[in-house]
Amino acid sequence: MTMASTASLLTYTDDPVVHEAAPDIAPERRRGRGARTNAAGRFEPYARAAEDDGWDSLADLPPFKTEISYETARKIITRNQSPDISFDRSINPYRGCEHGCVYCFARPSHSYLGLSPGLDFESKLTVKSNAAALLEKELAQPGYEVRTMALGTNTDPYQPIERQYRVTRSVLEVLARSNHPVGIVTKSALVTRDIDILAPMAAKGLARVALSITTLDPKLARDLEPRAPTPAKRLEAVRQLSEAGIPVTVMVAPIIPALNDEEIERVLDAAKAAGAVSAGYVLLRLPYEIKDLFQEWLAEHRPQRLKHVMSLVRSTRGGKDYEAEWGKRMIGDGVYAWTIGRRFELATRRLGLNGERKPLRKDLFAAPTQPGEQLRLFS
Repeated sequence: MTMASTASLLTYTDDPVVHEAAPDIAPERRRGRGARTNAAGRFEPYARAAEDDGWDSLADLPPFKTEISYETARKIITRNQSPDISFDRSINPYRGCEHGCVYCFARPSHSYLGLSPGLDFESKLTVKSNAAALLEKELAQPGYEVRTMALGTNTDPYQPIERQYRVTRSVLEVLARSNHPVGIVTKSALVTRDIDILAPMAAKGLARVALSITTLDPKLARDLEPRAPTPAKRLEAVRQLSEAGIPVTVMVAPIIPALNDEEIERVLDAAKAAGAVSAGYVLLRLPYEIKDLFQEWLAEHRPQRLKHVMSLVRSTRGGKDYEAEWGKRMIGDGVYAWTIGRRFELATRRLGLNGERKPLRKDLFAAPTQPGEQLRLFS
């Protein structure tokens, strides 16, 4: 069979700047997805572009469907030494995220798998099926030092496939049995499913949840985060968690200049009314391939704002699309970034958010018992 007789032609080029000329994917094929293109990752030697073979073959291509693969991980706790984040260890039960948030800073991590940070990131997902067993083993290691475990710092631990695979729940069960402190970051109302685990942990001072609410506008939320729960459902999740005694932080993240920045105070007002006790924010980050994916999204969904949005973004990043300097990558720099910070500070002070925040307890930790360990008690 020749290449010309297949559904489309694949054109290969050695051009390393593949994202600036990434071919658009037809809207009907990417319906319900966040990215507009599926350019090869930055480590790939070739750019791949689908071209019609003259028989309107591109129209016959199927829509992007979620594909699941399984990984037997060798290690489940990831360590970091970043000075501008509040944790030094985390667990991510999945690779990729079906929520499809176009701005997601985790998208470039798919390049390490030989996949695209674009549509592949939200449609080709990996389940770390041995996460819970591996966690028990790592927590039982001699000399393990307890600090808060961050859950879902790269991709969302409560993305849609968690309903079926329940890897996040299995990890929480291990942490609960060990009385290990945990902080969860998610934008999914599915987190309320695990209140039966989180509430008893919170009562011991072992758990807190951070829920991301980017906007209160359901249309903007659907465009930005096509498969994430609606803003109303996230606020309801804040209410349910708070009523169960679980401390909730609301993350206004990301703040996107000239797109959702006008909503900062309204989001915080709604979060406080729902029971949140603290709040945080992150200014839009556009590292690596995300800068192109986001501008493609703007060109399709908010074309009249593209130049203005990117001009303001660059004003917070030293004239560039992104600046990764410690201490500035989360909040930016310059007059606009300063203004965002002061607005956020004034709003949280007015609402009584971010008052005294007790650290999660570490003194209750009991390392899991490994097979054969009990026998040594009687030897």
